[in-house]
Amino acid sequence: MSELLTKVGNHRVKKISDFEFTLEQDESHGMRVPITIYADDNLLSKMLMDRTIHQAANVSTLPGVRKHVVVLPDGHEGYGFPVGSVAATDIAEGVISPGGVGYDINCGVRLIKTDLVEGDLKAGIKIIIEELFRAIPSGVGGEGATKLTRSALDDFLIEGAKSVVNQGYGWEEDLEVCEEGGMMEGADPSKVSETAKKRGSHQLGSLGSGNHFLEVQKVNEIFDKNAAKSMGFQEEGQLAILIHCGSRGFGHQVCSDYLRLSEGALKKYDITIPDRELACVPNQSPEGKAYLNGMFSALNFAWSNRQMITHWVRKTFERVLKLSEDDLNMRVVYDVSHNIAKIESHKVDDQGICELVVHRKGATRAFSLGMNEIPSKYRNLGQPVIIPGSMGTASWLLLGNDKSESLSFGSTAHGAGRAMSRSAAKRNYTLDSVRKNLESKGIYIKSLTKDGIVEEAPYAYKNVDSVVNVSHSLGIATKVIRLVPIGVMKG
Repeated sequence: MSELLTKVGNHRVKKISDFEFTLEQDESHGMRVPITIYADDNLLSKMLMDRTIHQAANVSTLPGVRKHVVVLPDGHEGYGFPVGSVAATDIAEGVISPGGVGYDINCGVRLIKTDLVEGDLKAGIKIIIEELFRAIPSGVGGEGATKLTRSALDDFLIEGAKSVVNQGYGWEEDLEVCEEGGMMEGADPSKVSETAKKRGSHQLGSLGSGNHFLEVQKVNEIFDKNAAKSMGFQEEGQLAILIHCGSRGFGHQVCSDYLRLSEGALKKYDITIPDRELACVPNQSPEGKAYLNGMFSALNFAWSNRQMITHWVRKTFERVLKLSEDDLNMRVVYDVSHNIAKIESHKVDDQGICELVVHRKGATRAFSLGMNEIPSKYRNLGQPVIIPGSMGTASWLLLGNDKSESLSFGSTAHGAGRAMSRSAAKRNYTLDSVRKNLESKGIYIKSLTKDGIVEEAPYAYKNVDSVVNVSHSLGIATKVIRLVPIGVMKG
């Protein structure tokens, strides 16, 4: 084992293996557990350029945190918690932190397979993307495909994607391949502010801005033929659609409301934190339970949102290509959440199996085969894991592996992870340069604004293939297929 000549504060980050590093627990600085970093040398060097590891060390000071704080290979500086991190707190003695879930609650991805290949798009990818852009609203504050009364919104907050399907937007089988079946039990709209409901009532069925996107992709390479076939992918060149979006302004408001509440309750519960962005409350407190109920409502909003977008994607392909549902065979492969906190049972060293609140901030659940939480059709394979790249780069479909339980609380990375801020991207790149780069790869892009393209330039992100390689090499989630975009829609 070698040691990196790098310090975070007064502590050295030690190299354990090619893909594992550690920052040891330092009780004198309030750390209750060590930090484990899964990365290669290059990815770690990028983390050390911002506050990623420093933030993880701060997270390790939270009451009731167990085993270790995990930084995944896509890790980068975030709000309170680094994006690309996992931290678990004891259900009885620990805390829950809204910053450990993030503002975009249940930002996640849904992968839809088709029976098409690129040659079947007789109208051309440009027409497909243009028509998708017309059918699916996008952008900051953009209105959704439907406007809801307050009572109708509450139904979606309680029942999630199930309520959307019941109204004719999609198929029952879509729900079977969503995390939690697209509905988190325990959601309580009464724990959500009127401001959040007002923001959400007109945004259901919309993509949003920032790094959210909808891509038409094609299978570039198959690594596990049996698993790929079980998920509906037969050959290279087969087309798929990837939807990346979350809970819109609704989830953002839920987070804002409970961050304020948590910060105001710190003194009440005698909690000291090194950073106000880590504001938290005990899991068993009235405030902690209320946040969980409100956050679950936002989870359900996001699943409803992706379900409605799925419906409009199918209808657009049917209309433009003049093909039937059977011809297209556009079936949801899986839908995963990136920003979430859930009550789960995990083994914690010599303490045995413990009930924990697992915060996944920019992280994906990656449970291994046989677990009841995995849809029955995939239970003998493992949980599908979808890792999107940035526009113009690859996305990946993986399978959760049993090593994820011991290494990362059943989790892996959620994307490429930013390597450059949005403002830096705008200083370094132009709309024309980004467009030309994408066009040279045969990718057509449509965005509401030029900033939507420049801020999300492929070079502003880490190499998603490197991120996936770390996960695969560690065995926490292993490669199935690599997809590349041919058309991109952004807010």
